[in-house]
Amino acid sequence: MKDDAVFRSSMISLAAIIVLMGLYTQSLQKMVATYFFGMFVVCGVLLPDWEFFNRSVSQWCTPVTIPDMGSQATDQKPSFPTRFKIYPVRLVVYTLVYGFAFYKWWKFISN
Repeated sequence: MKDDAVFRSSMISLAAIIVLMGLYTQSLQKMVATYFFGMFVVCGVLLPDWEFFNRSVSQWCTPVTIPDMGSQATDQKPSFPTRFKIYPVRLVVYTLVYGFAFYKWWKFISN
């Protein structure tokens, strides 16, 4: 993974949130729920192969070819990080999935 520092800081932040949640709620179940929710968020944002998903949605069922990879095939860094491109379909899917997960997590934690 190229972004080990980002992944490491995300894991440290998640551990701090879990500890704070444990101190606040005094519940092991809520700490475990927070851990799984946090891992779901981190894995959904940091781990996907963004070069694969930055193609058109109709292309997702086909393998990535050399021209699809653009400047990375020549070992040059792209001028703009592809991680931050905004695609409406992906934005809607992420909003629905993470919104529902956050709602369920919040209902569980607040009870």
